[in-house]
Amino acid sequence: MAELLVDAPPAGARYPSLSGKRVVVSGGGSGIGEGIVEGFVAQGAAVAFVDVQTAASEALVARFADAAMPPRFAPCDITDLDGYTACLEALIGELGGCDVLVNNAGNDDRHEFEKVTPAYWDERMAVNLKHHFFAAKAVVPHMKAAGGGSIINLGSISWHLGLEDLIVYQTAKAAIEGLTRSLARELGRDNIRVNAIVPGNVQTERQKRWYSPEGEAEIVASQCLNGRIQPADIAAMALFLASDDARFCTAHNYWVDAGWR
Repeated sequence: MAELLVDAPPAGARYPSLSGKRVVVSGGGSGIGEGIVEGFVAQGAAVAFVDVQTAASEALVARFADAAMPPRFAPCDITDLDGYTACLEALIGELGGCDVLVNNAGNDDRHEFEKVTPAYWDERMAVNLKHHFFAAKAVVPHMKAAGGGSIINLGSISWHLGLEDLIVYQTAKAAIEGLTRSLARELGRDNIRVNAIVPGNVQTERQKRWYSPEGEAEIVASQCLNGRIQPADIAAMALFLASDDARFCTAHNYWVDAGWR
């Protein structure tokens, strides 16, 4: 029988170019975002992140209190664009600039087609898509001043699979791939690279609440590889895309899905 769980991923690559980089992450308090914050902190980057989950975020900051550069956290609702923009500017001011933006925040709550209202549609687009564009708009002047940067958007395998009860979420995630290519074209001459990561089914604490052992087995059976993808696996791709090693990688999607079929 295929092994459903995996140990923590092995110690990953070190990217000297990430040391001291100024990184902003949305939704960094838990799940994939938490893994991304941890990954950049371990590389010696100066990390700031926003989230609405205050307790989890403060616990993450406390966990890395002894790091060379402890992460900074600001409670912020990404759907309040005026408030979010002000929060970003404050964090970027504290960091002294921005070299990397990771647009991670989102919400994949299930919803039935018949029950979607215009208000729900707008709220879901605000959570899953709109902030990607306006966060990029906020950081671009700082990246231009620094001579370049890297913007990483988090997509989803879900719309490629056409899963049930996720129509609005999947529409937003599909749009992220179009936004990524468009931003890459707009910003490339300023040495700002824009890419998307397309995760498969990642085993976060949130996801664990939804899947029985049988459901976990079904996920693994749909993959080419055994085991469950961890937040650190997504973070590993983000670290590469943010590093100078990826200096000619832009406008593309990078899949971390264990070969979902």
